[in-house]
Amino acid sequence: MLSSMIKHHQEQMKGRNETQDKLKKETIEASNELTASLVEHLNVGVATAYLNQKRLDSEAKNLHVAANNFSKQTQQWLTLIENFSSALKELGDVENWAKTIEKDMRSITAALEIAYKIERE
Repeated sequence: MLSSMIKHHQEQMKGRNETQDKLKKETIEASNELTASLVEHLNVGVATAYLNQKRLDSEAKNLHVAANNFSKQTQQWLTLIENFSSALKELGDVENWAKTIEKDMRSITAALEIAYKIERE
């Protein structure tokens, strides 16, 4: 009777152990699937973030190049405006010089006319 009870107990333990091993394997498989699924989900997010970062880096480089080009173009415009301004100043100086010469010539003409009138009389 004791030996049959021990046998019966061992059979129950064996059945429980088999059930526990089966449940353990199922749990491990389920946890592996969950882990793989989570990693795959995270990898999709990381890949998206990586692609976005690559695009941002590319756009930043393009913006830097465009800003440099704009700076160079602005500098060229400033040079052109400065040259134009200098040319206008020179024209103003030439106009002033011409007016001064004209004024002097009128003075000389008036003096010559006066001298001529005096000499005629």
